[in-house]
Amino acid sequence: MKTIAPKVQAPEPAKAQDYETLKQNIHNKLVDKLDLTKVGDLQGDVLRREIRLVVEHLCDGEGTMLNRSERDRLIEEILDETLGFGPLELLLKDQSISDIMVNGPKRIYVERKGKIEKTTVQFRDDRHLLQIIDRIVSKVGRRVDEVCPMVDARLPDGSRVNAIIPPLALDGPAVSIRRFGSNPLKLEDLLNFRAFTPEMVMLLEGAIKARLNVVISGGTGSGKTTLLNTLSSFISNADRIVTIEDAAELQMQQEHVVRLETRPPNIEGKGAITATDLVRNALRMRPERIIIGECRGPETLDMLQAMNTGHDGSLTTTHANTPRDAVARMETMIMMAGFELPIKAMRQQIASAVDLIIQANRLQGGARRVTHITEIVGMEQDTVVMQDIYRYNQVGIDETGTARGQFISTGIRPTFMDKLESAGVRLPASAFRERVMMQD
Repeated sequence: MKTIAPKVQAPEPAKAQDYETLKQNIHNKLVDKLDLTKVGDLQGDVLRREIRLVVEHLCDGEGTMLNRSERDRLIEEILDETLGFGPLELLLKDQSISDIMVNGPKRIYVERKGKIEKTTVQFRDDRHLLQIIDRIVSKVGRRVDEVCPMVDARLPDGSRVNAIIPPLALDGPAVSIRRFGSNPLKLEDLLNFRAFTPEMVMLLEGAIKARLNVVISGGTGSGKTTLLNTLSSFISNADRIVTIEDAAELQMQQEHVVRLETRPPNIEGKGAITATDLVRNALRMRPERIIIGECRGPETLDMLQAMNTGHDGSLTTTHANTPRDAVARMETMIMMAGFELPIKAMRQQIASAVDLIIQANRLQGGARRVTHITEIVGMEQDTVVMQDIYRYNQVGIDETGTARGQFISTGIRPTFMDKLESAGVRLPASAFRERVMMQD
């Protein structure tokens, strides 16, 4: 497994302990020296610049024999410890990293271009790692301790964070960070990455503008949230949008957006606000579109009812490996609401509410593709009738181990074309001609 070296050369092993001791001493003196009443009035780069001057003065006072690069590295690390997320800052600044996985204080892995690599970045010990976890979760009003040893949170740039600590994590605190950079991927980026074809984009844009209800299905890391953010860019700026998430990570580009976030129970096990509560509340907020970051429980029934009662153009994501699996999973989540509904009634709810299922998959080698755009046509006896409009067929792998395949137009013309045309969206007939549209 490949190892990533930090940008600045680390101290030699023999000096590593002295280096850490020096850093800890300067950091402790900095905490004692800071005037917290004045620091609270400073923000961003101004605060970092002021504290840098203090740290440089403290370094001078130590009289240690550090060369310029070691000194610069020491100052940056102390600033990261004081203002940022400690050793994680080095990885968070690297835009090529999509996932950061911390397995205890000494083993940190990242995912780059679909491949997992081990880094040389380390925390001092479990306590150091716990301090950084607490700093992350406290910024969004969450907590992590022995009473509540699991937490979902987010970074200032929207990146999703999950942390779990002992006694549940046996080898020390574990952290998983799914990166959502300050510059999210745009439609052009996904086209360049061959996530889908221009014809597929035309259909998806038309579906959003015509206010079809869309479910994005896929496995973990398949790009569901990225795709949801991209599709939301087609929503009119005049629409009132209400978003509901466990940890806010959607990046809406419209002005009229109300963002809601669930709340875990307090230390007494009370005060939890679930996605179901927020969906029901959102219906009283005069939304024109409701967007749920992910349906994973009883809120699915409320979401489907909202889609069926005038809130057209709603979007959500769910975990499933195929469009047919997505329907089955929605049935299971409806049952989680505690109602004894017949299977046929549940399927009628789904067939009536959902117009389109977009399947996103992460293929071998890390390639992410929209593998199905599937229309839900209706019901035939007890079965939900579905038809693929576009799909991706994998035909093999290349010399680098990356999946290769082709995007295919099935030749089926969607039954919702009249809805698109009434919304002023006109797609060329050639967009649905049966053919291979693009090959990897």
